[in-house]
Amino acid sequence: MINKDRIVPIQAIDLLSLYAVILKQDSNNSAMAKLEADDVEGDFTVSATGIKLANQPIKSCNITAASATIYFVADYAYEGFSVSGTAATPAAGSDAVEPDGCTLYKAVLASGNITITKVGL
Repeated sequence: MINKDRIVPIQAIDLLSLYAVILKQDSNNSAMAKLEADDVEGDFTVSATGIKLANQPIKSCNITAASATIYFVADYAYEGFSVSGTAATPAAGSDAVEPDGCTLYKAVLASGNITITKVGL
């Protein structure tokens, strides 16, 4: 918190849109695109490389691209990631995902391994 006396409330924006605005400030994310869910349950498929932000909490995500970076919030019913249909175990050193519907994470697929890190403090 910047100050304790004059707090500016967040109004008229949802959490994922706010995350998008903040992430786009980093020049490394300038090409970030919205990742649309396959259904209303929160199932996703990533078929192209690049940096993406999931447009709703992720229940499951199947990555068929050779590499990808996905910013996401885990759904309460979070199942995890798969690579070309095979369940993926996050690489050693990955952060544990807490499916709370609001914490931001980054999943990176490189060389067949998925690394998940919690974004922020």
